[in-house]
Amino acid sequence: MKEIKRYDINEDWAHAGIVQAGEFCFLNYCVRNTDGTIEQQIDGAFDEMEERLALAGMTLENVVQMNCLFKNIWDIPVMEKIVKKRFHGKYPARKSIQTEFADPRNLLFQVDAVAYMPSDSQ
Repeated sequence: MKEIKRYDINEDWAHAGIVQAGEFCFLNYCVRNTDGTIEQQIDGAFDEMEERLALAGMTLENVVQMNCLFKNIWDIPVMEKIVKKRFHGKYPARKSIQTEFADPRNLLFQVDAVAYMPSDSQ
């Protein structure tokens, strides 16, 4: 196996935003636009995900699994509309969970993901 690569390091939180291990990348805590509407936060989270994936030479098309965390689980249809727009039919497996975020901001949505790139594509 190639070396494990870590990108988007946050020393204060002691975590990496994306970890590449072989053909897989693991992304966590994709969040953005926390002062915005649920639509703005979901779009922003996918913007964050795209930027992190680009660090490893990947795109949203490489995402194979997502865990979507909501403050209000009834916002799933909003996310589904945005996923259709952003993933263009190449949808990852997905789980949606309602949670109380331990965050002082108006956090309504967060997404974690796993992305895959075959070694012959790297």
